[in-house]
Amino acid sequence: MTSLDSDKRLPAPGAQQAAAPAAGWGRTLGSSARAAVLVLLLCGVAYPLATTGVAQALLPHAANGSLVLRDGQIVGSALIGQQFDSARYFHGRPSATTAPDPKQEGASIAAPYNAGLSGASNQGVSSQGLADSVAERVAQYRSTNGLAADAAVPVDAVTASASGLDPHISVANAQLQLPRVARERQLPPAQVQQLLDQATQQRTGYLLGEPRVNVLALNMALDALPTRSQP
Repeated sequence: MTSLDSDKRLPAPGAQQAAAPAAGWGRTLGSSARAAVLVLLLCGVAYPLATTGVAQALLPHAANGSLVLRDGQIVGSALIGQQFDSARYFHGRPSATTAPDPKQEGASIAAPYNAGLSGASNQGVSSQGLADSVAERVAQYRSTNGLAADAAVPVDAVTASASGLDPHISVANAQLQLPRVARERQLPPAQVQQLLDQATQQRTGYLLGEPRVNVLALNMALDALPTRSQP
């Protein structure tokens, strides 16, 4: 064999086998990276932009949080309840939401309608704490609205919702509060009843849920009435 023939020797079989897996891994990583970028662009950019654009075009009020304005200023949302304590207002459903205790790290304090930390009390029907809270709310509700000691009280008037942010109360709840609000504002009950009817929302699609009253909308309508002059 000449020296020329020896220079044309083929690579050893082991070297070919080592190069093949390396090339395969390179192609796999390249394909995975391209697929990841494509999914990111579709799901992380294109889809959110498309849904946001459609929502802003078709349902801008709902897409922006169903905000409620008064004199150009945001006063709340039609989807989130607020705390009303004055006897001049209709009161919303109890809220069990909490907030961090600024005085004690790791502890919490009651913060009704805290939209940043929605939730319920998670107390079950066997909880004595829940029973005591409901009994206290029933007594307070009857006293505030001038009801008899054995008068029936709507469930939504003394129990919190799962989110703690419910903006509505039942029509029965609002009707029991109406005489108090009319008396405190020195308004004819019929006038307050008209505002209540206007703030009542019917069943969704006339099928789902029950008629309900948006408390914020009703109280804002009351505040919009002309102020009565004092005698």
